[in-house]
Amino acid sequence: MGAPGRPAGGASGQGIGASMPRKEDDRYMRGRGQYVGDIKVAGMLEVAFLRSPVAHARIKAIRIPDAIRAHVVIADDLEGVKAIRADTSLPGFKSSVQPALATGKVRYVGELIALCAAPTRAEAEDMAAEIEVDFEPLPAVVDMRAARRPESALVHEHWGDNLYLTTFVDVDFEAAKAKAAYSVTKELVTARQVMSPMEGRGVIAEWNSRKGQLVLTTSSQQPHIVRTGLAECLGLAEEQVRVVSPDVGGGFGYKGILLPEEVALGFATRKLGRPLRWLEDRRENLTANANCREHHYVLTAYADANGRLLALDCEATVDSGAYSAYPFSACLEAGQVGSILPGLYDFPHYRCKVYSVATNKPPILPYRGVARTGVCFALEVTLDALARKIGCEPNDLRFKSLVQPHQMPFDNIAKRHFDSGDYPKALRMAIEAVGHDAVRARQKQGEKDGRRIGIGYAMYAEQAGHGTSVYAAWGIPFVPGFEQSQARFTPDGGLELRIGAHSHGQGMETTLSQVAHEILGIPHDRIKLVHGDTGETPYSTGTWGSRSMIMSGGAVAAACDALAERVLKIGAALMQAKREDVRLENGFVVGPSGRMAVTDIARTWYRRPQDLPPDVDPGGLELTAGYKAKRDTGTFSYAAHAAVVAVDPDTGATEILDYVVVEDGGVLVNPMIVDGQVYGGCAQGIGTALYEEMGFDANGQPQASTLSDYMLPGPGEMPDVRILHLETPSPYTRWGQKGVGEGGAIAPPAAITNAINDALKDMGVELTMSPITPRRIVAAIDAASAAAPLGGKAA
Repeated sequence: MGAPGRPAGGASGQGIGASMPRKEDDRYMRGRGQYVGDIKVAGMLEVAFLRSPVAHARIKAIRIPDAIRAHVVIADDLEGVKAIRADTSLPGFKSSVQPALATGKVRYVGELIALCAAPTRAEAEDMAAEIEVDFEPLPAVVDMRAARRPESALVHEHWGDNLYLTTFVDVDFEAAKAKAAYSVTKELVTARQVMSPMEGRGVIAEWNSRKGQLVLTTSSQQPHIVRTGLAECLGLAEEQVRVVSPDVGGGFGYKGILLPEEVALGFATRKLGRPLRWLEDRRENLTANANCREHHYVLTAYADANGRLLALDCEATVDSGAYSAYPFSACLEAGQVGSILPGLYDFPHYRCKVYSVATNKPPILPYRGVARTGVCFALEVTLDALARKIGCEPNDLRFKSLVQPHQMPFDNIAKRHFDSGDYPKALRMAIEAVGHDAVRARQKQGEKDGRRIGIGYAMYAEQAGHGTSVYAAWGIPFVPGFEQSQARFTPDGGLELRIGAHSHGQGMETTLSQVAHEILGIPHDRIKLVHGDTGETPYSTGTWGSRSMIMSGGAVAAACDALAERVLKIGAALMQAKREDVRLENGFVVGPSGRMAVTDIARTWYRRPQDLPPDVDPGGLELTAGYKAKRDTGTFSYAAHAAVVAVDPDTGATEILDYVVVEDGGVLVNPMIVDGQVYGGCAQGIGTALYEEMGFDANGQPQASTLSDYMLPGPGEMPDVRILHLETPSPYTRWGQKGVGEGGAIAPPAAITNAINDALKDMGVELTMSPITPRRIVAAIDAASAAAPLGGKAA
């Protein structure tokens, strides 16, 4: 693989396009990674939090025994500390503030009430158990649709309702009805989920009195953004705050926010005069942080007489929880539904209204895929239903409606600018790879064990690396601009790269090394990436939105390009050649009369300056460069997913027999790492489709507190996912690369649901919720049988 016209991996086979093993895996596989839980600081105390056991109540009194009072921090102690605020400038948005420790009222189970510090976590938990809180219970707002009604209880009384934001788009929708030959309306629901990285959240806070600086070591995707938010809350200047993110064991958006725990520890370390550490346990993760994916749709799709998509009409509701989380706000998911819903399709009429609703649940966060998983589920499942109404294969409808390659770049009905791609080709490849015709033949033959076979497809586009023009319009607490990288040669010829983003599973220590190697030819074992420390790296909004290979990759390339020019000028002078007569090749400056290693040029700069030419750049072999894509509305990777399932109608058990992904991520910097991202994303998407659900009872109590109750897919539930690639370069990025970090998680719920519905269609069964559990399948079959003529059993 690689850019068209160039060998994979570049001239050395180790640059852009090479499937190099990940450099960082050497320490991970040997148990030498360093996470927050591995770090110990002299004099450090462990923290446990007293969390609210109720979803909605006023706090009437907090009683703390005198014996432990000096080791406990509550809201009354937080002098000078501001609440977390994450507003947007979108018209109609209602502001909420989230206190670091509950003030006057609690709004979800798990909200922080008190910080307790002790030599061990067990002792800190014992302290928390001694604290008594008097609550005045209030009605819990649990159902997001009921929360929209005028008679609902209010999460934030001063709003007058429970709506963070309502958005509406209408593109000539009324004209569609006169043209439509077919239509279907579906109600679709996606369950609330818990993001489940292998490493939970963790924070160490300590005050460095010599530097007059708060040092916060935290498992975060966005150290620079956390620094800004933390300084604002604590009333500190940003130079008084240093945020360090060591190795991070998975993020997925779960670690892409400013935490109230970070604010609380940041204050308490100075008050108590001791370093403090909090490590989230899995019970806290499950009960206090079920914070993603809960959507409800009523979607109508229209087609013309030729079986082409004509219009969409949608009402969507997103459960955004109790507070607007910093920095992305409560509206990141709901605010994007209207612009994402049209998918990869070209049609003329559209209407969409979306409600972002406050409830007594944890604040919503941007989980891998960010709205796209729910939107893809709603759209693609409805398109299959529309095809059944028409009486055609679902993919016939897709082929007639997809944006065509000759239309690229293409501005869709929601004003998304698709940069490049061949969507029909991806679908054709998926159909061929999964053996569509053979599956249809197998369905006709039937299965000896009585199971029913189904095949389903789903497609999506993943916007990535979008920047200033997009986020300035949102008006959230940060706006990404130029991404910067620092690059410098060491005196012995090693190369140090510094970026402000953070790698927490993306393999950036390898891929950014490949970028530098491609330009400078430095061996990979001499290239070091420094990241995750605001004291040592340039500013960045961090790692989110599949942006790192676009933005950090582009910045590293820009820095290495500039560094290469300095190296070439020095090398040409030392070799007594003209600048235009020398070139960089595999780590050497090559000229008409010979070559000189880049390492020798570095030694000359640092150790033998007397040999340098008089017009040498005084900036030396160290610089900072910035990068922004030619167009910052983002790249659009895309994929076609195909699933083949076997469903047991008696037990409701579903087995995934085959799963194919045809992915187009532009030019792949490291195809092996891309495949790893797709595999991991698919595992999470399969969890969404079949297993993961956090229910809440009428009192707002979460219904799972261990991984025995909350189902995650394991190796036994994963099919042998087969991945095929297209590589359509983006015209806007340095290498033609696109972001692919989230795509694997987007399409599986839709593809698997379509496959299950295909398997059960002859029984009159159609499921439109996720996850599709065995209980729901059996219930749907029973309901279809009961509704069959004369009470007969469905076919």
